[in-house]
Amino acid sequence: QVQLVESGGGLVHTGGSLRLSCAASGLPFNLYIMGWFRQAPGKEREFVSCITKSGGTTYYADSVKGRFTMSRDNAKSTVYLEMNSLNPEDTAVYYCAADSAFYVSQTDREYDYWGQGTQVTVSS
Repeated sequence: QVQLVESGGGLVHTGGSLRLSCAASGLPFNLYIMGWFRQAPGKEREFVSCITKSGGTTYYADSVKGRFTMSRDNAKSTVYLEMNSLNPEDTAVYYCAADSAFYVSQTDREYDYWGQGTQVTVSS
């Protein structure tokens, strides 16, 4: 059974930082592209970042570029999202997802497995 378990969310003030983690089990982790998405109240889920299977290349949404850094540790079957300079617009439930495809995708429907999400709230 595949499981993706996010952690590290919480409440921070504007300008603060958080580090999200997503631990995977039940799948050959190094064969999956991993992604982070987020969904704010009343909005559709949106792409945040993704990382290739080897971890050699990362992609970011324009809204987080330069502030967020995604990484992975294949030995630990875990991906991370380091979030800096947070602002209230970053408030959302953050989800990690796994994609077995050959090419990276920023489209959520391309991803095969999803975690339950972790809440990030940024106060002004």
